[in-house]
Amino acid sequence: MAAFSDPEAVARYADGPRRFVPGFEALHRMTGILLGEHAPPDARVLVLGAGGGLELRALAEAHPGWSFVGVDPAREMLRQAERTLGPLMDRVTLVEGYIEDAPPGPFDAATCLLTLHFLDAEERERTVRAIHRRLRPGAPFVAAHGSFPQDEGGRSRWLARYEAYAVASGVEPEQAMRARAAVDAALAALGPEEDAAILRGGGFRDVEAFFSAFTWRGWVGRA
Repeated sequence: MAAFSDPEAVARYADGPRRFVPGFEALHRMTGILLGEHAPPDARVLVLGAGGGLELRALAEAHPGWSFVGVDPAREMLRQAERTLGPLMDRVTLVEGYIEDAPPGPFDAATCLLTLHFLDAEERERTVRAIHRRLRPGAPFVAAHGSFPQDEGGRSRWLARYEAYAVASGVEPEQAMRARAAVDAALAALGPEEDAAILRGGGFRDVEAFFSAFTWRGWVGRA
């Protein structure tokens, strides 16, 4: 998490997810499609974990009638989001903080990408409930983050694949090894079944998996 406050690391952020998350750009496109199934043309969208602005830019370009509130605790990441968005910032409000700092809504849709894996199960469900409270009935919600088997053999096997994918994508082997060690030590990853159950426990219905790429999973549900 400290890297998200380091201006030099933040300036390099855009290159990272593409090398560590298979199908990163496709995930953004799919997210826009899934939200668009139920969000109106003039939707107001809540984006939790918005730092860097890549998701916001993809959604804003795909849906020119939508407006956004992006929430992130890292000030440097929000500054990077402003640079990433450029003229699209006229449809975006950025909030420094956590879900409790977000406006009460109601929003027409919400996303939380590559974020919930930083939270333990209890805090994760609390956050999901807080997102749900801010949505109109029936509004879509897309979540995607690190989620893979957590038994001893499964965790080790999938983290090895996480490292191998990064190397295959151009990351230096030593850097990929350090990233794997950091994930193993710090990320509160859960298994896919537990993650889906948390979304349901947080109030969402019709929860469906739509994305699976090595250690990453994504779901869509409705408030």
